Amino acid sequence: MEYVQERVATLHDFGVGAPEAPVDRATVVVPLTDRDHASLAAERVLSTLGTVDPESVLVALRADEGKVDAVCEWVDSLDVDADVLWCNAPTVRDLLGEHGLNGEAGKGRDVWLALGAAAARSDLVAVHDADATTYGPQHVPRLLFPLARDYEFVKGYYARVENDHLYGRLCRLFYEPAVAALAETHDAPLVDYLGAFRYALAGEFAATSDLVRQFRPPRGWGLEVATLGDAFRTAGFGGTAQVDLGIHEHDHRAVSGRGGLSDMADEVAAALFGALDDGGVAVDYDDLRERYRTTARRLVDQYAADAAFNGLDYDPADERRQVDAYAESVRPPESGDRLPAWAGTDLDPDAVCDASRRALDEVTDR
Repeated sequence: MEYVQERVATLHDFGVGAPEAPVDRATVVVPLTDRDHASLAAERVLSTLGTVDPESVLVALRADEGKVDAVCEWVDSLDVDADVLWCNAPTVRDLLGEHGLNGEAGKGRDVWLALGAAAARSDLVAVHDADATTYGPQHVPRLLFPLARDYEFVKGYYARVENDHLYGRLCRLFYEPAVAALAETHDAPLVDYLGAFRYALAGEFAATSDLVRQFRPPRGWGLEVATLGDAFRTAGFGGTAQVDLGIHEHDHRAVSGRGGLSDMADEVAAALFGALDDGGVAVDYDDLRERYRTTARRLVDQYAADAAFNGLDYDPADERRQVDAYAESVRPPESGDRLPAWAGTDLDPDAVCDASRRALDEVTDR
C-alpha cells in the first residue's frame, strides 16, 4: 500500500469500497462498436452500470447499418436503462455535414458526439471504455468523487497485469518514455502536467459539464492525450485529480496490423505533439526520437526487474522491438483533425440525438 501524491491530487484505493459521490447528477458515456457488443466485458460494464444507477447512461455506438438492430436488442436485454446514440447514422453524418464537421469516424468523434449530449443532460460526465473484464460498481463513484470537492477533471489509473504479463504497452513503452524524454529538455508546466498521470492513456475520466464543453478531441485514438491537453488549459494542476481503479484486465491488441498498437501510436503521438504545439512547446523531433529510445530502453530494464520481482513472464527483447517500432511515431504532427469545442460550435447536441433517434427508428423496432 502506498499513498504518494503526485503533481495532481492522487486518490488511492485503501480497500474501503466506493466513496459517497454525486452519481445521480452524472451521465456515463460508454463508447461501443458493433465488434465489441455482446462481449463478456461489455455486458459486465453495462449490467454493472444498472446497479450504479447514474442519472443516465449513453452508449456512443459506431456500427454498420446491418448490425445496429442486433446491438440495440442486446443493450435492451441488459438490466440497465441506457440510451443508444448511433454516431455514424446517415442522419447524423448529414447533420454534421451541414455544419462542416462530417469526416472520418473514430473513437474520438464518437465520444465527442456523446459528450455534447451528456453535458446537455447532466452537471457531471464520466467516460469509460467497455472492454474491462474486471469492471466493478465502485469505478463510477470513484471517478465522480473529486468533482464534489471542487476538482473539475478526474483521470482514472490502474495496473494492467493479466495472465502473468504486464500490459498497457502503448502507455508504458511509448507515452511515458516520450514525455519523460521531453521533460529532460523542456521546463514547461504543460510537460509536467502530461507526466503527472499514472495511466495517461486510460479511457476512464470524469469532468464537469462546463469543462466537457471545452474539449477538442481528434477523431481517432488520440482522444485521451488531447483531453489531457485541454484539461491543463482549463482546469490546470489545481483542478485535476486522479483516482485508483485497482487492477484492470482488458482486451488486447496486436502490435502490428490495421488497428494495432503501432497505428494507435501514430495517433497518440499526433495528439501529444499537437497538444504541445498548442501549448507553445517547441520540439526537436530528431533529438527527441533518440532520447525517447534511450529512455524507453532504460524503462524496459526497470520493467524487467519489476516483472521478475513479481514472478511475471517478461520478454525484454520483444519490448525493445516495440520501442523501435513506436520510435517512428516521433515526428511532427500532420494537420490537425481536432473537433471543435461544443462551447464554440453552433451544432445543437439535441439535434444530434434527434438525428440518431430517427435513424434508429428506421432500422429497429424501438
